Amino acid sequence: MRIAVLSDIHGNLAALDAVLADLARRGCDLAVNLGDLLSGPLFPAETAERLMALDLPTIRGNHERQLLEQPPERMGASDAYARACLDEVQLDWLRALPAELRLNEAVHLCHGTPGSDLDYFLEDVDAGGCRPAAAERVHARAGAVDAELILCGHTHTPRAVRLDDGRLVVNPGSVGLQAYAWDRPRPHAVETGTPHARYAIVERGARGWSVESIALAYDWEAAARAADARGRPEWAHALRHGRMPASSQEHP
Repeated sequence: MRIAVLSDIHGNLAALDAVLADLARRGCDLAVNLGDLLSGPLFPAETAERLMALDLPTIRGNHERQLLEQPPERMGASDAYARACLDEVQLDWLRALPAELRLNEAVHLCHGTPGSDLDYFLEDVDAGGCRPAAAERVHARAGAVDAELILCGHTHTPRAVRLDDGRLVVNPGSVGLQAYAWDRPRPHAVETGTPHARYAIVERGARGWSVESIALAYDWEAAARAADARGRPEWAHALRHGRMPASSQEHP
């Protein structure tokens, strides 16, 4: 079984199209999508239309929950922009997405961790910033999920951790946004350091699961110009550089 794993598109249609073209060339049995699909100052409605037509196994992320459940005055700028762009058909599609999904006996999909769309799975945040989590903490977060392969997103950071019991936890990174800043549980930035669109291919062979992390060039300058035009210079900087401007501490 060969699975393309997408996550955290954030309305970046150009990055999504680059990923779709690449995975079609590489050949996969299936593609899955781990949430945070539309929120951001880019192309939420157009991205929704593309994803609805593909009908991939898809779960919702924290941003889907937020833009569906929070009143407009409490929404962050990215959720509020996406919410205003979406029609009722697109919103109904989001409402129908599950928070987690068991793809088959071997593969479990979640956005953050099993049971939370906000918690980080493979990273910890402390006074020094965001860093890889110790294996025992990843094991505790995996809990009782008995899948061989657990796929997660949320932190936009490509990473894989194999637990002592043999389970493999994989974050494919973000298709659409390579840096963000957030204040939960304390202010920190997450940065991949390049603007390339990210996804992963996982493949089950005779010796278990292998992981290929993929970084793709696309027209990130056009995406950055769209963010600038919508009054989001911190997004534009992240899209161009894969890093946050020093002054920004807002989650995407």
